[in-house]
Amino acid sequence: MKTTLKLEEFGMFVFGIWLFSLLNYQWWWFLALIFAPDFSMIGYAFGNKTGAFSYNLFHHRGLAILVYLLGIYLKINALQLIGIILFSHASLDRIFGYGLKYENGFQFTHLGKIGKEQS
Repeated sequence: MKTTLKLEEFGMFVFGIWLFSLLNYQWWWFLALIFAPDFSMIGYAFGNKTGAFSYNLFHHRGLAILVYLLGIYLKINALQLIGIILFSHASLDRIFGYGLKYENGFQFTHLGKIGKEQS
């Protein structure tokens, strides 16, 4: 089942790349921004609850799709780009096992515990 889920996430990542190709941006923008959502981890400096909230906000594909669709509706390419980056990044993270976070610590995700001591 893990392989199937990773393949599904990979498919969504490729879909994000395809959506990006429809925009009029050079490819280096995608490469430069793909890890930008990880800056949301700064929230952990203010505690697990704030960290989980900020991380999950920037890694929630529903929000990514909403931002992308808002960009289409308002005809704002930058919003479409942000939505695509958020969507693609969330899929890339989930390929590597990084899921949405619980409030009891960074290593506790909806995909299971991450880190050296996976119990």
